[in-house]
Amino acid sequence: MDTKDFNKYGKEMVDYICNYMENIHTRDVAPKVDPGYLKELVPSEAPQKGEDFNTILADIESKIMPGVVHWNHPYFFAYFPSGNSYPSILGDVLSSAIGSIGFSWASCPASTELETIVLDWYAKALDLPEFFISDSPGSKGGGAIQGSASECALVCMISARARAIKELKGDNYEIHDSVYLPQLVAYASREAHSSIEKAAKMAIIKLRILDTDSRGSFRGETLRAAIEKDLKEGLTPFFVVATVGTTGACAFDNLKEIGKVCQNYSTIWFHVDGAYAGNSFILPEMRQFKEGMEYADSFNTNPNKLLLTNFDASALWVRDVMALKTALTVNPLYLQHEHASAIDYRHYGIPLSRRFRSLKLWFVFRSYGIQGLQAYIRNHIALAKRFEQLVRADERFEVRNDVHLGLVCFRLRQSDSINRDLLARINHSGKFHMTPALVRGKYAIRFCVTYEHAKEEHIDYAWQEIKAFAEEVCEAEHIEKPVPIAPKKQHKKLTRKDSARFSFTRSVSREIYQRQSSISNLPDGCTPIIVLETDDILKSLQKATRKNLETKYAETDSTDEVSN
Repeated sequence: MDTKDFNKYGKEMVDYICNYMENIHTRDVAPKVDPGYLKELVPSEAPQKGEDFNTILADIESKIMPGVVHWNHPYFFAYFPSGNSYPSILGDVLSSAIGSIGFSWASCPASTELETIVLDWYAKALDLPEFFISDSPGSKGGGAIQGSASECALVCMISARARAIKELKGDNYEIHDSVYLPQLVAYASREAHSSIEKAAKMAIIKLRILDTDSRGSFRGETLRAAIEKDLKEGLTPFFVVATVGTTGACAFDNLKEIGKVCQNYSTIWFHVDGAYAGNSFILPEMRQFKEGMEYADSFNTNPNKLLLTNFDASALWVRDVMALKTALTVNPLYLQHEHASAIDYRHYGIPLSRRFRSLKLWFVFRSYGIQGLQAYIRNHIALAKRFEQLVRADERFEVRNDVHLGLVCFRLRQSDSINRDLLARINHSGKFHMTPALVRGKYAIRFCVTYEHAKEEHIDYAWQEIKAFAEEVCEAEHIEKPVPIAPKKQHKKLTRKDSARFSFTRSVSREIYQRQSSISNLPDGCTPIIVLETDDILKSLQKATRKNLETKYAETDSTDEVSN
C-alpha cells in the first residue's frame, strides 16, 4: 500500500468508523456466538498473496462484527466505561503514524516531554497533592503513563518491595534480597481489584485480604489490627492498597484513616487505586473522597475509563520517582546517552518500549477542556441518580450500593437465583449488557452509565425493559401478585448453561467451593461470580438420605431372611 492507496483507503476506513459510531444503536449490544465461531469463518493459514483492502473491510462486517461486544453502545451498562472519543482516536492514529519507541528522551524528545507536561496538567485538574506534580517547587515526584491499573499496582509493589528490603538489609550487602521475601506482607481489602492479588503472586509476597465495613469501605482500624498481629509474628508490613471506586459497588475506602495508620511504619508504601473513580476528582464536589491523599506514596487512575481516552492509558503518579528508578533501572551501554538530566521513562515501568500515548490524552484535554470533561462526568452521575430513583420507586426492587458516580447496583427483593435469572434474560436478549456483583453478601446487577452521549431517554427505556423482564421472571417463578408493567413478551426459555453464561455466574456445591485453591480471590468485574448452588446441595442431601434409607431397608431384609 503506497501513500495514494493509504489516502484512499484511510478515508474509507474513517467513513466506516463514522458510520459504525453513528449507527451503533442499531446493533445488538453483545453477540450470542460460541467460543471458536471465528475459526469456522476464516482460513486456517494466512494468504500467500496480498488481498484487496475492500475485501478485508467487507470481512470486518461479516466476520468480526458478529463477535464484537459494543462497549460504546447506548445500552451497554456493564463493567465501567470504555473511554473513547473522536479526539482520542485521532491522537492514537497520529501516534501510530509517528511510530516512535519512546524509551528514553533521546529516542523521542517530544514523546517524553509531552508525557511529563500532560501528566502535570492531569494532576492539577484532579487537585492532587503538589508532591505528585513534577513542576511544583521542591517536588521529587511525577507521573508516567502505564498500560493499565494492573501495571501500576505491580510497578508500585515492586518499588515498595525494593525499598522495604533495602531498609531491612541495612549494610548487609552480602545477603541476597530473596532472603527477606518471606518476611514481607501487603494488605488490601476484600473489595480491592484482583490485579493486587496478581501483583502479589508475581512479587512473591504475602497478601492479607481484609474485611470492609457495612458500606464496603476499608477502614483504618481493620488495617491497624492486622499490622499489629503480623508484627508480633515477626513479619514486615510493606505495602497497603486503598481503593477509590471499587469494582463491585464503587465504594470509597477511608484514605485518611488508612493513611494515618501507614504513617506509623517506615517500611510501608501506601498506594491508592482510583482506576475508575479517581477521574471524578476533576469535579470539586467529588474531592471529599480524596481526603487523605496527602498520605499516599502513589496514585493511579485510568483516563480510558472515565475521561474519554481510548485504551491503553493508565496514569500513575508517585511521591518520589527515585523509588521507581532505584527498583527498575537497568542501563546497558547501548541505551545510554549524554542527556543525563532528561527523563527516561523506561525506568518508570515494566517495559522498555513505550508508545506515544500522551498524544491522545493531549488531544482530549485540548478538545474538551476541563469544563467539557466535567460536564461529561456530571451527566453520568445525574443519569445514574435518575436510575437509582426509578429503582427505589418500585417496591419490588432495592439498591445495594451508595450511588456516588455512574454505577447503580440493584436487585429484585427475591432470591439470588431469581436475580441471576433476571440478568440472564436481560443479557440473552442482546438489547442490553450488564454484569453482576456480590454486594453486601447479595447477588446484584450492576448498571453503569458508560455511553458518552447518554441521555435520560436511554435510562428510561432501559428501566422499562428491565421491569418487563422482571415480570417475566416473577411469572415463571409463580411469585404472587405480579404487577402489570409492560406488554408481555415471549422469550425463549434459557437452558441451565445459557442461564449461567448470561448471568456471569458459576454455581458450585459447598464441597467444591471449599476445595477451591483460593476462596478469598479479589474481584475483577469480569470473572464469573462463584456462588453456592443451594438447590443442588438440597438435591444432594435428599439423594444421600434416600441412599441411606435404601441401605437400611436392604440390611433389614437380609436379617429377616437369615432369621427365617
